[in-house]
Formats: sequence, structure tokens, C-alpha cells
Amino acid sequence: MLREGLGVMGVAVRAEPRAFAVAVGASALYAATTVGTAQVLGRVTEHVVLPAFAAGRTTAGALTASAAAIVGVAFLKALGVAGRRFYAGLVQYRMQAAYRRAVTRRYLELPAAWHARHPAGELLSNANADVEAVWAPLAPLPMAIGVAFMLVIAAVAIVLVDPVVALVALLVFPAVALLNVFYQRRLAPAATRAQRLRAGVSEVAHESFEGALVVKTLGREAAETERFARRATELRDANIAVGRVRGLLDPLLEALPNLGVLAVLLVGTMRVEGGAMTAGDLVSVAYLFTLLAWPIRALGWVLADVPRSVVGWRRVRAVLDERDTMPHGDRDVPGDGAAALEVRGVRFGYGAGDVLRDVSFDVAPGRTVAVVGPTGAGKSTLTNLLVRLVDPDDGAVLLDGVDVRETGPGVLAANVALVPQHAFLFDDTVRGNVALGADVTDDRVWEALRLAQADGFVAGLAHGLDTRVGERGTTLSGGQRQRLALARALVRRPRLLVLDDATSSVDPSVEARILAGLRDSSAGVTVLVVAYRKATIALADEVVYLEHGAAQARGAHADLLERSPGYRDLVTAYERAEAERAADASGEEAVR
Repeated sequence: MLREGLGVMGVAVRAEPRAFAVAVGASALYAATTVGTAQVLGRVTEHVVLPAFAAGRTTAGALTASAAAIVGVAFLKALGVAGRRFYAGLVQYRMQAAYRRAVTRRYLELPAAWHARHPAGELLSNANADVEAVWAPLAPLPMAIGVAFMLVIAAVAIVLVDPVVALVALLVFPAVALLNVFYQRRLAPAATRAQRLRAGVSEVAHESFEGALVVKTLGREAAETERFARRATELRDANIAVGRVRGLLDPLLEALPNLGVLAVLLVGTMRVEGGAMTAGDLVSVAYLFTLLAWPIRALGWVLADVPRSVVGWRRVRAVLDERDTMPHGDRDVPGDGAAALEVRGVRFGYGAGDVLRDVSFDVAPGRTVAVVGPTGAGKSTLTNLLVRLVDPDDGAVLLDGVDVRETGPGVLAANVALVPQHAFLFDDTVRGNVALGADVTDDRVWEALRLAQADGFVAGLAHGLDTRVGERGTTLSGGQRQRLALARALVRRPRLLVLDDATSSVDPSVEARILAGLRDSSAGVTVLVVAYRKATIALADEVVYLEHGAAQARGAHADLLERSPGYRDLVTAYERAEAERAADASGEEAVR
């Protein structure tokens, strides 16, 4: 564990060599001046204090020189402390920031299938708690290195003063080493368990926050509170177990140097009486040991953080080393304006069976195609394949004749946009949610809003484009959120627009204007829309009917109504249900 922990710290040293070197240099200055302080006090005692007691007087020059020596050493010591703390913190926070960015960047690179296997709470814990734990030892590490330097200097100084006292004093250090070995073996498993449980608490909390509406409307507050309380209690007990081990270590690390001071004073007093050493030498050695008590604890701080650091490093590296990626090619998509789409013999499954089987169809540039099918037919999976959130097990998706798996990074995002059914808005302004980092003018934002039929309600907001919409767009209705999400896709002027029931909360008349506007847009866009409402389907140029993961029929809406019983039953089911309810209501009225 200690060897692996030192290897982790080596990563930081190689990444920030200059800042770390300055921190260690400042710590070495502190160590040297600490030993120097003991030497100065010993000399002041020997040449100023004791002669003053003997003579009953002293000189101003002697006092001034003594004060200057003490203040000078203290100034250098303070400079070492300030330098060590500043640069050690600099290294620590830089490494935390770098690895938070690395972890989140890796999250964005990994495919949707990988994210489906890892809870969001675990991912949050990796990017936050685990990264902090990895680099926690960096703050005390320069101090610990300085302590090692200090111990060498102190050992040499004590040996030069009196070898017998040095032998007694240096017995403290093997005791500290043995204590640390015991500590590492006890703390490592406890720290591993606590780190794992911390991710579990984050997972439950994230689920509760995400499902707040479900929790509140179904009266599950008590059950969710109990579920969170169980995880929190387990984490509490695990942290207490870690605290018990650390609580045992700290007092012992504090006691060992103090016991060393008592042993030095006892043996040293006898040596002074025997004339083997002077009183000044004894003061110097005893004071040096009193100063070593706190620095030796810095070794304990490093060793205390090493198990958590190693556990966090393993969890972070598991993300960074993940190879479940989607390789890119280097091809671009030629052409301009609306794109041609071809789905060729696509098969895809999630492990429990195929969701899509040999699905093939094509969409001509500028056409609007509706994908229709019952629940579980594979419609949303198909949209994920079109924007390459997942890759097909067999077959291919082609954009303007180019397999999307062969396109370079960012090429697909520049040509294709997906608008999901559940629109996600950030706690930002309308402008910020539509532009979302794109370098676009307000005129272009308004153009996208007009195409999405959102310009009217946005103009009526208190601050127009500068109106903040709240977390997840809570200040807007469902239809308004969907139209802003559509405008976000349109402002990028995609050549292929994929709508996964993205207008389900929009009034049918507004939806008709949106689709008509997309068809008449001067920019030109090919539209594939997953639709459920008959009014939406009727607006499409063509319909692809999916059932049991296969494309069962394709053609115009009116044509499919005549020749596909499954399609006809599906799209007319809502109208039949409404008619049946109306008939039941009329019958009940007649009986009354």
C-alpha cells in the first residue's frame, strides 16, 4: 500500500516538478532552521544566559546579538513554512483540477452503453470524492520530506553533541516506523470500504433528487429517507472505523517524541553531572526534540491519507483506463444542405436479445419521415444509432453515403442533431440554453426560435433572451421546454434532424407549423421524427412502421392505413379509445 501510494505521489511530482521542488525546498529550509533554532538557543544559553546568572549582569550587545540571532532564524523558519504551504497547496489543487477535467472528459468520450452500466452517483463520486482523496497526501508530503531532512540533520547534530544521548534519542524513530507499519495494515481495508460506501451514498442521493416528482407524488418520502439513512449509517460506521484507527495513531505519534524528550533529559542530566556534556548542549538537544514532536506528526498525516489515496487512485484509473470507446475514422461528410440518410441491415441488442433486426430504409435529402411503432419496437434505439450514441452489432448507418463509424471526431455532431422527448434545460438564460456555447448571433438565435415556434413566448418573457429559465427549465411549461430544445438543435443548422417524439407536449397546430417551417426552411434539413400522434404522422412525407424490432412496412400514411393492419390498429387506437369513452358516457346518460 505504501509503495503504491508513493507511486501515486510520483505522478504529481512528474506533473508539477517545479512547484513541488519549491515546496520541498521551503520545507527543507524550515527543517534546517528548526535545527538551527535549537543550536542558537543552546549557544545563547551557554554564552549569555548562564554567564548572566553567574555574574548577575550582562551587556546590551550580548542581548542584542542573541535577539537578532533568534529573530533571524525565526524569520527564515516562517519563510519556509509559508513557501511550503503555498506551493504544496498549489500542486495539490492543480492535480485535483487536472484529474477532475480528465475524468469528466473521459465520461464524455465513453459511449452511452457504458454510462448505462454505471450509476450517476458513482460517476459523481469518482469525479469529486475520489479525486480529492487521491491527492490529499500532497499537502503534508513536502512537510514529511522536510521532516526526513530534519531528522538527518538532528541525528547528526545530536551525535556530535553526545553519542550516548543520541543513542537514547534515536530509539524513537524505529518505534515510529513500527507504529506506521501497524497503522497501514489496519487502516487500508477500512479506508477501502469507506470509499466504496461514499459512492453508494452519492448514488442514492442522486436518484432521490432526480426522482423528486415521483417521490413526492407517490408519498415515498419516508421510504426514500429510510433508504438514504441506511446507506448514510453504513458510511458513518465505516468512517468511525477509520477514525478509530487514526485516533489510536495520533496520540501515539504525539507521545513518542515527548517520551524521547523525557529520556534525553534523564540521561542528559546524568551526563552533565558527569561532565560529559554541558548544560547548553542539553538544552539544545531537549529543545530539538520538543520541536520534532509536531513534524513527526506530518509523517503520520501522509501515512494516514495514503490508503484513501490509493483506493481513490484505483477508482479514478478504472475510469481513465476504460477502453469501452467508440473509435473514430477520419472521413468528412461531403455536400451541403439536407443530408441523405441510409439505414442498411441494422441489428442491435442490449444483451438480453435483439432490439432491432435487419432494419433497412433510406431517406432522401429534404424529406420528412415518421418512424412509428408500438412500445418496445426499438424506435428510441434507432435514433441513438443515427446520432451514434451506440453502434450497430451488424449493418451500417450512412450519411451521404459515408458510414458514420468512419467519420472523424465532431463531424457527426456538426451535421446531425437529436432532440429527445424529455428536454433538458440548464439553469441559464434562454440565450445560453439555445446557443449552448456555440458562437452564434442573437439574430440566428431568434431565427431558430421562430422555426421552433418559440419566438412568441420568449418575446413575452420578462427579459427576453436574458430570462433565466431555472433548474431544468422549471419556470417553463413542458411544451415550451421542448421548443427551446428544438431551437437549440436548429441554431446549429443540422443537415439531419432526429426528433424522438420531441413535440409530444406541443399543441398539434403548433407542431404542424414547426414541421411545415422545417420543410420550407431555406437552409434545408432532412427530418426523421419518432411520432405517436396521428396528426404528426400525417404531416410526414413517408412512414416507416417498426414492429418487434423490424421494419414491417413503409410508405405514405394513407397507403399504410390500407395495407398494414398493425399500423392501422396502432395509429387509430387513440381515436377508438376516445370514441368508446364517448359512447360509454352517452349510454350512461341514456340509462339515467
